[in-house]
Amino acid sequence: MTSPTSLYSVDKLIEQARQLAVDFKKMTGKPLPGVSNEVAGNDVAKFLGLELSEDRSGFDAKRVLSVGLGKVQIKARTIFNNNYHGQRLGQLKLDKEWDSVVLILMNEEYQAFEIFEATRDDVFDNLSDNSSRMKRGAMSVAKFRDIATLVWTIEDGLDASAWRV
Repeated sequence: MTSPTSLYSVDKLIEQARQLAVDFKKMTGKPLPGVSNEVAGNDVAKFLGLELSEDRSGFDAKRVLSVGLGKVQIKARTIFNNNYHGQRLGQLKLDKEWDSVVLILMNEEYQAFEIFEATRDDVFDNLSDNSSRMKRGAMSVAKFRDIATLVWTIEDGLDASAWRV
């Protein structure tokens, strides 16, 4: 019997999921739930050299740092019509152990165009301003972009000076 892994490559399946999400949005006017997170996780791992975690209960990926392994939460947003207003990150897992949060922004074709990273300290410093947001782990995309470092763009790829190791 042929195993599913021999029939399909993950990259090919991700591209098919990406196209399915685009087609679904065009036909229904709504995003296809869950697809952007899977596409984003795969893209972030590939573009930033991360290893996705099997158990994503506290963090989504690991990266090799000069001081050991870094634990990374991955957040994704698909931006339609270049409109960031009102866009929010998914809930941050504030009670879990992680070192940074990476936000991947994708266009209406579910293609990555920017990736930002904020450290745990940066996130907590900026959530502490509002205790109700702190409880929920809520932050807007605009606020995250303000406190984070741009580490990857579609035009230039990985900025090694910004992506600390």
